[in-house]
Amino acid sequence: MLNFNISSGETFSVSQDTTIIGKLQTHILKNKESLIEIARHYDLGYNEIVDANPNLDPFVPGDGNKAIIPTFWILPDRVNNFQGIIINLSEMRLYYFHKKSKEQLVTTFPIGIGDDGVETPMGKFKISHKIVNPPWYVPESIKQERPELPAVVPPGPENPLGTHAMRLSGLSYLIHGTNRPWAVGRKVTHGCIRLYPEDIPKLFDIVPVGTEVIIVRQPVKVGRVGNEVYIEVHRDDQLKDYDYLKNAIEQLAKKGLLKYVDTFKLYYVIKQKSGIPTSVSIKNKEPQILPSDSWL
Repeated sequence: MLNFNISSGETFSVSQDTTIIGKLQTHILKNKESLIEIARHYDLGYNEIVDANPNLDPFVPGDGNKAIIPTFWILPDRVNNFQGIIINLSEMRLYYFHKKSKEQLVTTFPIGIGDDGVETPMGKFKISHKIVNPPWYVPESIKQERPELPAVVPPGPENPLGTHAMRLSGLSYLIHGTNRPWAVGRKVTHGCIRLYPEDIPKLFDIVPVGTEVIIVRQPVKVGRVGNEVYIEVHRDDQLKDYDYLKNAIEQLAKKGLLKYVDTFKLYYVIKQKSGIPTSVSIKNKEPQILPSDSWL
């Protein structure tokens, strides 16, 4: 059995020019480990581990098989010197940009978000207040679905808010823990944002009241390390008829990177939608042709 406490919210030193953090890893499965266990061990969401390993059964992946561990991310778009939280619903991940002394840091966590019909709202908010051991005042909408629930669920193992909660300004939504860790990396909430039980205390401790929170949907992200151009693509079923290729090309052109991109590699990464930053750089100086295919 894995020790789930060894990984909780990775922190990286970054500059304004940093666009990619982390590294890709692999894990040899043993002792009947599931991908759900592996995801929590490496502080990944269910969506991240499953999308990165489409050929493995999430529940019985098989001893001896190699799992890709996608602890490798392109940072979401942000303004210069941004300090605060960016939540990207498309990848179900939270990024907290903050400073320690003069060092710029980013700490990142996987999250669970709102289900279809009760989606987590996009927009700009602030952390209005923070609560340790929050009681859960059951919303009327949930009460109608589960009439057996009491009006208030006190702190404890039955409380779905977990041990810590932070309220978003102007909303009834919270960033909180959970008593259902399997929900991280899934669309299962009524709009709130859930973190692993071991992650929420860490985020709670480092985020002050008043911190800006920006919630976006960015299914395509573009980054660069040296001469290598990377694309990270997430399948976001909430965005109907979304043109992933057009968005990728627009981002690459805006950042002056399109001329360095092998368009056939770009097509492949967009088709796969693995959620893993993948190099799409040209390996020679031959001109690239942009064909048009409907299967994207």
